[in-house]
Amino acid sequence: MARRRLTEQECLEVKGGEAITLATVMAFLAIGLIAVIAFKFFTSGEGKAVFPGGFTFQWK
Repeated sequence: MARRRLTEQECLEVKGGEAITLATVMAFLAIGLIAVIAFKFFTSGEGKAVFPGGFTFQWK
């Protein structure tokens, strides 16, 4: 397929922004998920959490 330059009209029709929109939506979903986990973590009466690296948290 041969390459050619876009005309002025074709340049005006090119739409962008899908990647930034997708990244924004995914960031909001990740922040929301972390907020829910943190809420459950701090409002539970007792529990235990183990994180990578050997960090262990236990509360009653």
